[in-house]
Amino acid sequence: MNYILFDNFRRKNLLPLTFVRPIADIRIGILTIREKWEKFLNVKTSTLSEDYLRKKFPIIKEDNNILINATVCPNDNLVKKITALKPDQALVSNDIIVAIFVKSKDIENYSDNTSDDCEEIEIKNDYLEIINSWDIFQKNDKAIREDFSLICKNRKSANISSTNRVISEENIFIEEGAKVEHAILNASTGPIYIGKDAEVMEGSIIRGPFALCDHSVVKMGAKIYGATTIGPHSKVGGELNNVMIFGYSNKAHDGFLGNAVIAEWCNLGADTNNSNLKNTYENVRIWSYAEETFVDTKLQFCGLIMGDHSKCGINTMFNTGTVIGVNTNLFGSGFQRNYVPNFTWGGTQGYKHYDLEAAFKVADIVFKRRNLIFDDTEKDILQSVCELTYQKR
Repeated sequence: MNYILFDNFRRKNLLPLTFVRPIADIRIGILTIREKWEKFLNVKTSTLSEDYLRKKFPIIKEDNNILINATVCPNDNLVKKITALKPDQALVSNDIIVAIFVKSKDIENYSDNTSDDCEEIEIKNDYLEIINSWDIFQKNDKAIREDFSLICKNRKSANISSTNRVISEENIFIEEGAKVEHAILNASTGPIYIGKDAEVMEGSIIRGPFALCDHSVVKMGAKIYGATTIGPHSKVGGELNNVMIFGYSNKAHDGFLGNAVIAEWCNLGADTNNSNLKNTYENVRIWSYAEETFVDTKLQFCGLIMGDHSKCGINTMFNTGTVIGVNTNLFGSGFQRNYVPNFTWGGTQGYKHYDLEAAFKVADIVFKRRNLIFDDTEKDILQSVCELTYQKR
């Protein structure tokens, strides 16, 4: 069977994080949504998403295909129902398609919130689902626990060095090649996962649930509360609480980051801080790309959502419920605006358009630092985002 993960209408709710990736490539827990499905199904998946993303994320069609809603994360019960689907059948929950069996010719014509001419099978919503950008940090606790069980089942952890102070060692898994010395690891509140060739430097204090993905680093003296995930090839320091970093991003110095989502290729300067609680203790409102206004998150704690390729200088301050778009460069004293559009350069003294060629030059440098190539495909995606959102700046 050919499985395709599709973006539905909720993609707009997940902007700016879905400007440069399909929903399936959002990380929540330890793995991306795509990685979860591929582990459960034991197959490679492809994607049905925006046209400008298809060169990097091509769709693969076969005679028989099952489309899966990419906002949904798998579990055993759901996978069993999906693999049992027959042609022209759809799994539906609250009028939203969860999965649908379609022929190749019908893939481009389906509607993502109805299943006309299909037999609808109503199912319970007993799975983890991301509907809004803040769901990523809010539901990360549950996601880390589920991924930890999936990844570590029937496997043995590498030995934990005796230099560490450890609580609930049975809830800690360290991959081969990882380095953890002179750290405090408290897994009594949730599992702790340390990925391949990752490093936890001396003096770090970590409380689970926590995931440090492959080739990432926790710097000396860091204080990390669950539920936090540091994606691959990232560096973190200072104080973090309930943070998701997708990967290839750095918050390497002191400063507080809480109830936040940081996409890829971001860098937060020394002593960058975000507020995650209003002085009035009211619900946090946050910019919605779908509604084009600020909306109530229904959360008391909500910090920073930062899109890909964005950077901020030293001592940058972000207010409660701040949304930073793709490819911004922010600096200066005082609080930044709580919504900064894509391709913005500047700070509290004023903002201007971030020149696309200058953005390409920076991206090329940071890719090379990770031994990667910022190729024409990556350029085309950023150029498309720049052009599609120009009128919003």
